[in-house]
Amino acid sequence: MSKGFPRQVGVAKTSKNPVKIRPVNILKKPSWIKVKIANNENFRQVKSILRKKKLNTVCEEASCPNIGECFGGGTATFMILGDLCTRRCPFCDVAHGRPAPPKLEEPNNLANAVLDLKLKYVVVTSVDRDDLKDGGAEHFTKCVNAIRKTSPKTRIEILTPDFRGRLDLALQKLQNGLPDIMNHNLETVSRLYPEARPGADYKHSLKLLKQFKEIFPTVITKSGIMVGMGETDEEIKQAMIDLRSSGVNMLTIGQYLRPTNGHLPVHRYVRPETFALYKENATRLGFKHTESGPLVRSSYHADLQAANGN
Repeated sequence: MSKGFPRQVGVAKTSKNPVKIRPVNILKKPSWIKVKIANNENFRQVKSILRKKKLNTVCEEASCPNIGECFGGGTATFMILGDLCTRRCPFCDVAHGRPAPPKLEEPNNLANAVLDLKLKYVVVTSVDRDDLKDGGAEHFTKCVNAIRKTSPKTRIEILTPDFRGRLDLALQKLQNGLPDIMNHNLETVSRLYPEARPGADYKHSLKLLKQFKEIFPTVITKSGIMVGMGETDEEIKQAMIDLRSSGVNMLTIGQYLRPTNGHLPVHRYVRPETFALYKENATRLGFKHTESGPLVRSSYHADLQAANGN
């Protein structure tokens, strides 16, 4: 990273966004928000392999509440292309900064880690890389192909950024190493995009999902929504309709949890029975599989999600 452009987190990252965070009363976490803590042998082994291979995970960088359960179960969602994002989304705990060039050795390191962990299913995601001509799409394909070479029976899910401004090129690159599942998170409802996803566009994210499905119809497509950022249930339903209209097969819906005081506040904690209603609505709309619950995240039990979504 160049001098004068430090790694930014929390308030340092989000305070520069054009739409400022509106203060609200801090809500007490309800009893149903319980995070499992793990520090077993599997947990330590996963962390050891990640450090040895110099790999990042979204589990750590985004402060995922399920890290104990997933690492403890011997799984992880790998985050490629560094740990610095070119955007400043105020719901996300990944740091903002000027990223280094992609590491040439990363695809092989990733493939070796998947092999060492004996993973039958792997999720590969990345930070936004608006500094790259293809948004990092070619690096995704290199990672997919490297995993295919060393672990041919492992199913692969990619969780991509939106490739805004470079979509056509990104789609061309992605065809050189197709995953089993392509995931791009819509994250929130259309009205909240200016505040929650500066630099992104609701219609563009839908366009990415729709065009990918049209070009590669045999690949399962997936997306995710967070709730509790100020949206209404009617807006959530409309987002579901928009995703189904874009050909998306699988859906995850989870509670937004504020990483720090410098991030967007939680406007409501959605009750488990309401999450159950979301799932019922999604099923009626035609999603093949929906995971909906307070601690559901896009990659949480992704292998089980995929098995049920086929």
